[in-house]
Amino acid sequence: MLGSTHGTLTTDARRARVLACEQPRSGPVTVHGRAVDAPGATSAPGAPGTSGTSGAPGEPGSPAAAVAAPLDVSGRPLHADVPDLDRFFRPESVAVIGASDAEGRPNTGITRQLVTWAERVGARLHPVHPSREAVFGIPCVPSVAGLPEQVDLAVLLVADPLPVIAELAEAKVRFAVAFASGFAETGEAGALAQDRLAAAARESGMRLLGPNTNLNAFEEFRTDLDGPAIALITQSGHQGRPVFALQELGIRLSHWAPTGNEADLEAADFISYFAERPEVGAIAAYVEGLKDGRAFLLAADRAARRGVPVVAVKVGRTETGARTAASHTGKLTGADDVVDAAMRQYGVIRVDGLDELQDTAALLARARPPLADGVAVYSISGGTGAHVADLATAAGLRLPPLSDARQAELHQWIPQFLDVANPVDSGGHPVGDSRGRKIIDAILADPGIGVLICPVTGPFPPLSDRLVRDLVDAAEHTDKLVCVVWGSPVGTEAAYREVLLGSSRVATFRTVGNCLTAVRAWLGHHRFVRDYRSPFDEAPRTPSPSFRKARALMRPGEQLSEHAAKQLLRAYGIRVPREQLVTSAAAAVRAAGLVGYPVVMKASGARLAHKTELGLVRIGLTSASQVRDAYRELTDTARYEGVELDGVLVCQMVERGVEMVVGVTHDGLFGPTVTVGLGGVLVEVLRDAAVRVPPFGEEQARAMLAELRGRALLDGVRGRPPADADALVEVVLRVQRMALELGGDLAELDINPLVVLPRGQGAVALDALAVCR
Repeated sequence: MLGSTHGTLTTDARRARVLACEQPRSGPVTVHGRAVDAPGATSAPGAPGTSGTSGAPGEPGSPAAAVAAPLDVSGRPLHADVPDLDRFFRPESVAVIGASDAEGRPNTGITRQLVTWAERVGARLHPVHPSREAVFGIPCVPSVAGLPEQVDLAVLLVADPLPVIAELAEAKVRFAVAFASGFAETGEAGALAQDRLAAAARESGMRLLGPNTNLNAFEEFRTDLDGPAIALITQSGHQGRPVFALQELGIRLSHWAPTGNEADLEAADFISYFAERPEVGAIAAYVEGLKDGRAFLLAADRAARRGVPVVAVKVGRTETGARTAASHTGKLTGADDVVDAAMRQYGVIRVDGLDELQDTAALLARARPPLADGVAVYSISGGTGAHVADLATAAGLRLPPLSDARQAELHQWIPQFLDVANPVDSGGHPVGDSRGRKIIDAILADPGIGVLICPVTGPFPPLSDRLVRDLVDAAEHTDKLVCVVWGSPVGTEAAYREVLLGSSRVATFRTVGNCLTAVRAWLGHHRFVRDYRSPFDEAPRTPSPSFRKARALMRPGEQLSEHAAKQLLRAYGIRVPREQLVTSAAAAVRAAGLVGYPVVMKASGARLAHKTELGLVRIGLTSASQVRDAYRELTDTARYEGVELDGVLVCQMVERGVEMVVGVTHDGLFGPTVTVGLGGVLVEVLRDAAVRVPPFGEEQARAMLAELRGRALLDGVRGRPPADADALVEVVLRVQRMALELGGDLAELDINPLVVLPRGQGAVALDALAVCR
C-alpha cells in the first residue's frame, strides 16, 4: 500500500447548429451522383422557446419549467446541493432513542459503542428510555420532549422509527439514524412502510440515514495517520471491512457512510459531501443499487470538477434488465451496460472485487499526479519481467522502450546479454550491492517513464531485502510513482511488514493484477480530470425550434409508421432519402418518376417493426412495371400477414456506405439513453454498440465510436473510402437533443440503417422506428 503523502464538430458554427438543432438548408444534396433531399427548416412562430409562447406547465418552454431553473430542457436538475453533514459526522450532541444497559439486550452493545464514540468525538450523549433513570451512568430522559437541549443527531434503536420522526421534528433534530430492518428489503409491504418513513422525514426537514443500516459511521478511526484520506460509502457494512482495515497498513480513513436502504440520504449525497472535504483524497464505494440516476451523475460530476476520484464496486453486472423493446436499439444494451457507461462518462472508476477497491482507492488517494504515462517494469528475472510486461500491455498500459542513452547507462551495471529496453532485467546479482540503487535511479530518470513497477514474486533474502530498501530510498527522492508487488503468500517477512509498509512513498501490492488495475485507474483518472468539461454546463435549457413540430407527431402509446418516424427525424435535421407515401400502383409509378430510379419500395404501417423479415421490402427497382408489380406484391403480402398499412413508401435508393444504428431507449434509472452501433440486418447478432446517458458532448459522442469493435469500418477497409465520422457524430448529438426534449413522450427510437457515406458526404437515415410512451 502507498503511505501518506479534417473538420471536426468543434467550430462554433457547427456546435451552435447541433445545439440549436438548426436545419440544413433545404434542397437536394448530391450523394454518389444522386440528389438526396435535406430536411427543411421546421421552426415557426409560436414554437417553444420563441417569444410570445408558453407550453403546458411542466413542458419544455413552459413558465413552470423556467421558474424551476436551473433545469435542463427535460425538466431535470443541472446541479445538486451539497448536504451539510458536518453535524452528522461530528455532532455536538446525540440522543439515543431506546438506549439500554441491560445485559443480554441487543440495544446494550449498540448503546455502549455510541457512548464510547461520543466521548471520542467530544459529543454530549443523552439516553432516551421511558422507564430508566440512567444508562451506563448517564442520566436518562423518558422521551424526546424531555431532552435538555436541541440535539444534532438522534440514533433510533426502536423497531418502528416512524412514530418517533414527528417527535424529533418537534425537537428540531437535524439528523436521525434508523437501524431497524423490515422495510424495502423485505418486499412490497416493507417498501410502502419505507415510503411513509421517507415522507415523514422529508416533511420534517430532517435528514435520515437508513433504515436497515448499522454502526459503521461510529467506528473508531485512527487519528495518528496523516496524508489524504479515503472516505467510504457502503450499502452493506460487511463489504466495507477490507477498506476500513487499510488503516492497519497506514492508510488514513476519514469517514464511513453506511447508507442502508437509502430512504432519504443516499450514496450521491455522501459523494457530493466528501468531494468538498479537503482531507478526502479518494472516495471508495460499495453500491448495490442506485436510488436516483440523475442525483448520482450530478454527484459524480461534482467529484470530477474537484478532481476527487471515485472508485466503486457496483454489483449487478450479470443482470440483463427487464425490457420489452420493439426496436433493435432496445435489445443492444442491458441495465448494467447503462450504469457502466454512465460511470465512465463522469470518471467513476468501476472495479469488481473488494481487494481491487481497497488497492485502487489507496493509490488514487495518496499518489501524486503523474509526470509521464510511460510504465517501466524492472525485475531480477527475465521471465518475471516478460510476464508482467505482457499483462501490463494487455491492461492498456504503455511500456515505451528506454532511450538508447539510458540503456547504455544501465549496461554499465547490467550484463550486455540482458535486455534493458523495457522490461529491464538485472539478472539478480546487481541488486545486492551499490549497483541496485543506480539501476533504479537510472530508470526513474528517463523522461518518458512516470511509473516504475518492480515485481518480487517471492522473498530471496538478503538480496530481496536490499532491493526493497533501495526502492524505498529511491521513492523518497522522486516525484514518480514506485510500485512494488510483494508476491509472497506469507506476508510476514520483515522486508514487507517493516520496510515496504512503513514507507510513505512506495505503493505496495500483493498481486500483479491489482497493481496494474490501480495504476491504469490512476493514469486514467488524471487524464480524465485534466480534460473534463461538465456536460451540465452546456446542457440545453430551452427547447429547440424543432420541438413543437416533433411533439405534434407523437401518438401516445403507439408505434409510429416509418413515414411518421422519418418526419420526426426531419424535424431534428437528420437527413432521410427522398420518398413519397402512396396508396395505389399508379401513384407508386408517378412517385418513382419523381424520386428517380432506381427506387426502394417498403410497406409502411404504424405497427410494422421489422419489414425485411416479413418480405415487405423491394430494392433496386428500375422500371414502371417493376414498381407496379412490387406494389401489388407488398400489399398482398401485408394482407396475408394481417398487417395494417397506411401505404407504401417509394424511396430514393442510397448505396455505398457503412450501415450504423443510432437510437434512444428509456432506462428506468437514468431516463433516456442514446446508443450507437453497427447496424443493418445483423445488428442483433453483432451486438456491437456503445451507450451514453444525456447530457453529453462531442467528446463523448466520439468516444462512443472508439468503443465499437467494428470502428475500423468507419476508417475504410478493403479499399473502401473512410466514412463521414463527423456526420455520424452530428447525428448522435441530434438524436441526443431529441431524447432530451422528447424524453417524456419517446419510449424508443431506432434509426437502422443509418448509412454513413464517404467522408464529406454526410449520413442518411434509410429506416426509422419510433415508439411513443
